[in-house]
Amino acid sequence: MSTTTVTTTINHFINGAESAGEGDRTQPVYNPATGQVTAELRLANRADLDNTVAAARAAADSWGDISLAKRTAVLFKFRELVAEHIDELAELITAEHGKVLSDAKGEIGRGLEVIEFACGIPSLLKGDYSDQVSTGIDVFSFREPLGVVAGITPFNFPVMVPLWMAPMAIATGNAFILKPSERDPSASLLLAKLWKDAGLPDGVFQVLHGDKETVDGLLTHPDVDGISFVGSTPIAKYVHETATAHGKRVQALGGAKNHAIILPDADLDNAADHLAAAAFGSAGERCMAISVAVAVGDAADLLVKKVEERAVAVKVNNGTVPGAEMGPVITPASKERIVKIVTEAEAAGAAMVVDGRDLVVPGHEEGFWVGPTVIDHVKTEMTAYQEEIFGPVLVVVRVDTLEDGIKLINSNPYGNGTAIFTSSGAAARKFQRAVTVGMIGINVPLPVPVAYHSFGGWKASLFGDKHIYGPEGVSFYTRGKVITSRWPEPTHASGASYNFPSN
Repeated sequence: MSTTTVTTTINHFINGAESAGEGDRTQPVYNPATGQVTAELRLANRADLDNTVAAARAAADSWGDISLAKRTAVLFKFRELVAEHIDELAELITAEHGKVLSDAKGEIGRGLEVIEFACGIPSLLKGDYSDQVSTGIDVFSFREPLGVVAGITPFNFPVMVPLWMAPMAIATGNAFILKPSERDPSASLLLAKLWKDAGLPDGVFQVLHGDKETVDGLLTHPDVDGISFVGSTPIAKYVHETATAHGKRVQALGGAKNHAIILPDADLDNAADHLAAAAFGSAGERCMAISVAVAVGDAADLLVKKVEERAVAVKVNNGTVPGAEMGPVITPASKERIVKIVTEAEAAGAAMVVDGRDLVVPGHEEGFWVGPTVIDHVKTEMTAYQEEIFGPVLVVVRVDTLEDGIKLINSNPYGNGTAIFTSSGAAARKFQRAVTVGMIGINVPLPVPVAYHSFGGWKASLFGDKHIYGPEGVSFYTRGKVITSRWPEPTHASGASYNFPSN
């Protein structure tokens, strides 16, 4: 891996301005397509964490009292600014993540949907009122912000996932601290500047870069009230256990092993098109990527042939090259791990249909490349089936019946997303009711819900009881308050009693 001398330093964004902070540790940021260091990232120390949380606490106390009209004005302006800066945000994503520009713009588009949903916060925060529940007594309820919440986000969607969290948290009256991935942090700073340009008060949205030290500080800090996390299952479990033990509300979204069942009655050309896109798009570095094709009965041989044709035709290149369809993986360690898993599967008897382990992109020999890979006859005891590979690898498992496929999916510890390809409404309905998975696609390979629904899996893919964004996002970032009210006439008896009150 080659490196270059860099002078660019990526700072934090604390209390309305870029800040070098007080920490003296840094970490290199790479361009995965070239293997070159492009910047040095400042990592926070404890003083930086305390300063950021203190600014958030002060901001939350005032922002939570700001009128809904003024909050929505900021959100509408922020939405327009993000839309105006799509190209700039996409370039930052591609430079540090590696995904192609069109894919980067796609993730920003899905983030914009959540901002638009959050713009409707006045309707979403409507309370309830019950008149005259007892003589002269009314009961009403409403929801208030938690206070200070933190988002700990992954490298694979450096704009979309923060936009799943921050607009919902801010619209509901909270101050939000973003701890982005250290691998592609630059887009977070641009988002912070756009929030400020939209009129958001200082301290309501801040960016704090760091590693495990910073994460642990957020999970345990007494002035942080809630944690939103997206990442791997082991870390999601750790985040949930640690933060809840310190009295915080937590939503922690973990990993996935998403299966797609393909029945013999499916349009196999359509299924192959979507399987290839869902497995190899963004180099497979998506929590909603399809990584297991469950081929049922007679569908298997022809399906594998059609997927092979599409896999070898994928245009792999630097994400800035026009026409590129897939970029590199994020780090050399990721490439090494993916190659190791594929090699183990081959040694265990799986059939290599398309082998991307030795891919070289001319002119980018130092990049972190793994080509589209298809492995057939994979067994459930193989690491390639059991682990979330998070790379451009599609494994094919063959089963005899739809029932066998459903059993396979339900026995898997993950439950993030799944799909079925079929022309049978009866089969689709049976599938959607039987699988123990949170998000289901019917002839749709990436069943990511629109912003006015909520995103979340089951089993080891989610820790906590609230999904992200949408209606459950409003619920997560607020807590209910119920008021029982009486205004007695001065001349009337109080009606006080030592008995438990009844109506």
